[in-house]
Amino acid sequence: MSAAGPILEVRDLHVAYGGIVAVKGVSFEVANGETVCLIGANGAGKTTTLKALTRLLPARGTLHYDGQSLLQRPPHELIGAGMTLVPEGRGVFARLTVAENLNMGAYCRRDKVGITVDRERIFGLLPRLKERAKQVAGTLSGGEQQMLAIGRALMSRPRLLLLDEPSMGLAPMMVQKVFEVIRSVAAQGVTILLVEQNARLALSVAARGYVMESGRITLTDAAPALLANPKVREAYLGE
Repeated sequence: MSAAGPILEVRDLHVAYGGIVAVKGVSFEVANGETVCLIGANGAGKTTTLKALTRLLPARGTLHYDGQSLLQRPPHELIGAGMTLVPEGRGVFARLTVAENLNMGAYCRRDKVGITVDRERIFGLLPRLKERAKQVAGTLSGGEQQMLAIGRALMSRPRLLLLDEPSMGLAPMMVQKVFEVIRSVAAQGVTILLVEQNARLALSVAARGYVMESGRITLTDAAPALLANPKVREAYLGE
């Protein structure tokens, strides 16, 4: 952990849908500049955890971002504070062009010159988007939409980027490209919390990982140690 403390601190998080408790006392933290992954099977509570962090679901527990409680903050304030979610299923604006989607990522910014600079930087990072800047987002492939969702999030200049299942539904070649982008973003100093079913890929880009099962965190360790852990290898790496 950094000397200044974690940028994200979660303690005893509980989240319920109606009478069903989906997250049961989860605790974890992410240091500034760190990439951390949350892995587990479908239905383990990973996406629910991210929705609680971004205040899309009510929750109990302690949620601190940059030293301040998240519990009373509405979702729209978080992007301006530097916390941005790339949702499961991408969530692009299907009827807007690629360029318009990127502009939506900067809706809370007023620095026009900086927005232009960032858009060109993202086109450099994601050249496929530049080629399709005037194309309607709904006509892009799944992989291109995932890149657009990441690019749109980067337009807000996030300090903490939350990625929810970025490999879901993508062809293997496109999955590799998306994870190359994640590595590049991390190398630029952006803190990342990655939720991912593909445990091998997630642990390949993260410094540390948390294993989530049935709404609880059951294991945590450095990424290389989790990759070598027999239980993780059997349950999540198909060995």
